[in-house]
Amino acid sequence: MVLMEARVLSVAIRRLPQDVYDFIVNPANLPQWARGFALSVTKDEEGWVVTTSDGPVRIAFVDHNDLGVADHYVTLKGGQQIFNPMRVLPNGEGAEVTFTLFRSPDTSDERFAEDARLVRDDLQTLRSILERS
Repeated sequence: MVLMEARVLSVAIRRLPQDVYDFIVNPANLPQWARGFALSVTKDEEGWVVTTSDGPVRIAFVDHNDLGVADHYVTLKGGQQIFNPMRVLPNGEGAEVTFTLFRSPDTSDERFAEDARLVRDDLQTLRSILERS
């Protein structure tokens, strides 16, 4: 059995968990906070399309739920799906957002470190946006 290396990145946000969850699972908000990933987002008859620096991809969040599960699948042009586990958890009077970044076998050390940096930056941007509003 082969396991992938994983990094769990998180950020505490001074907002109610439900507010944070609702903002995250709305794909139209991605360009505001996930700038390392989403340049723009559109919706078509099949779902949500994200324009990235590597071209268009599809994104689909799991069904809306009361547990703060914001897992989502990114489908690349060739059909490969990437699973991204994400949670919004209660943290005192605010929320903790966690994102698990998996390293695929063909990802270099440098690329994995850069991906982790991008996710960290996106989580910090998310906090800044939500704590301002």
